[in-house]
Amino acid sequence: MATTIRDGLTFTYDTHGNPSDPAILLIMGLGMQLTSWPEIFCQGLVDEGYYVIRFDNRDCGLSSKLDHLGKPNLMFGYFQALFGMPVSAPYTLFDMAKDAIAILDAVGVKQAHIVGASMGGMIAQIVAGKYPERVLSLTSIMSSSGRRGLPGPTPAARAALMSRPPHRDNFEGVVQHYTRVYNAIGSPAYPTPHDALAERVAANIKRNVCRAGVARQFAAIAASGDRVKLLQGLRTPTLVIHGTADPLVPIEAGRDTARLVPGAVMEEIEGMGHDFPAALNATLVQLIASHCRDQTALAA
Repeated sequence: MATTIRDGLTFTYDTHGNPSDPAILLIMGLGMQLTSWPEIFCQGLVDEGYYVIRFDNRDCGLSSKLDHLGKPNLMFGYFQALFGMPVSAPYTLFDMAKDAIAILDAVGVKQAHIVGASMGGMIAQIVAGKYPERVLSLTSIMSSSGRRGLPGPTPAARAALMSRPPHRDNFEGVVQHYTRVYNAIGSPAYPTPHDALAERVAANIKRNVCRAGVARQFAAIAASGDRVKLLQGLRTPTLVIHGTADPLVPIEAGRDTARLVPGAVMEEIEGMGHDFPAALNATLVQLIASHCRDQTALAA
C-alpha cells in the first residue's frame, strides 16, 4: 500500500501491473474499501494488459476520516432531497472526484480509463465530465445519474441497508449481520457461498470500519444533485454495466445513464445484483478490457 496527501487528507492506494501499460482507475462505492475490488478481478485486468490503480475514498478504509466534520442527520437530509431542497453536507461527490484526480497525479498517470461502481460510478461520471483531458474512457457499473423519479431500492434491500448489528461489540455477530446485508443485495443468479462471503466481510471489518464516514459519504451523494446535464454533455466513450436483478440500484437507473450519455453502450447482465460475484469476474473483465482496448487504440 502507498499513500498520497491532497489538501491535508491522506489517501491510501495500491497498484497492480506494469506502469507502462494503459491505466485503469477503479473507484469503489458507498462505505466500500479498495479491497472490495476483488483481487482476481484486478489481476484479470492486468492480464489483459492494463495498469490497475485502486484506492480508499475519503472517510473509508485506510484513507483520512473527517470526523471533525461531524455525523450528518441522514433522515433530515433524506427529506430535504425528497422535496428538492438543498442538502447540506461536509463535502460533495465533486470533492471526491478531485480526490480521484489526486490519485492519478500521485502515480504519475496523465490519462486513464475510469471505472466506478455504485457511488464510485457517480464519482467516475463527474471525473469524466469535469476532467475530460484526464479520461480515456468511462465505465459506470451498477450506478445512476441521480435523476429524481428513478426507482429506488426494493423494500428488502432498503431494510437490509438501514439495519444495524444488534451487538456491535460482538465481532462474530457483526460479521454475520453484514453477511446477511450483502446477501440481501447480492446476485440471486450467482450467490456467493456463505463462508466465503463471511470471510471477506470479516477481513474488511478488521481492516477498517467508519460508520460516521459512511453517513458523510451518503450525505455527499444527496448534496451533489443529479448529473443529467453533465452526462448529456459527455464526449467520453462510455460503457454502462448493470445487473437486471440489482435490488439496491435497479436496472432502470443504468438504462437511464446509458440513454443520457451520447453514444454510450449498455451491457445488461442477467441475474446480477449489487455485487461482484466470483462467477462474473471473467465476464466483467472482458467487458471492461474490450471497451478500454477500443478506446486506447483510438487514442494511439
